[in-house]
Amino acid sequence: MTAPVHEYIPETTKPFLQEVMERSGQMLTACYQCRRCAAGCTVGDETGCFTPNLLIRTVVLGDRETALNNELVWKCVSCYTCGVRCPNDIQTARITETLKKMAKERHAQPLQPKVAHFHDAFVESSIRWGRVNEMEFMGFYELKNALQEAKVNNYEAIVDELKEQAKLGLAMFKLGRMHFGFQMAKGRKEVKALYKKAKRKRAASSDANA
Repeated sequence: MTAPVHEYIPETTKPFLQEVMERSGQMLTACYQCRRCAAGCTVGDETGCFTPNLLIRTVVLGDRETALNNELVWKCVSCYTCGVRCPNDIQTARITETLKKMAKERHAQPLQPKVAHFHDAFVESSIRWGRVNEMEFMGFYELKNALQEAKVNNYEAIVDELKEQAKLGLAMFKLGRMHFGFQMAKGRKEVKALYKKAKRKRAASSDANA
């Protein structure tokens, strides 16, 4: 299959590339497409062969839509195999995390809603209490999934999901990996303040790049 041809337009390409590099802390222009990351990607078979090197290429070429809307961004498990293999130490996991945030800022529909719900529930719990309380976190995660399915009247999927997660939760509890205790960390106000400050800074940066 012939790859699509992308027109390189510096006026639009460079700002997008620069934003991704600054937010991810990765030097994407150092990638010379050796494909070592692709060879070791643990989710390559699950992303339609959209591998880390191709993701970097789409950003370098300024293909914003493809960069923000692909399976790798949502299915990357942050194993960092790509970064270990990369001769220039490019950590694609940090790039996918950055692109995920940028997609959410655009209010784009996630290709993997459950992944988005997982991230939202995790962040909300950690900001509220200064740490993640597993039962609350999983409860909100399942609630978000249920509401998503309820919008399309898919109640059977809700029941199946709850049954599956209940079995998983019980197995984790037996292994000591799920806790019913509730804990709070000190400095919760500082955590919330830092989060709000980061959001304001990012909003100001997005307005400047618009």
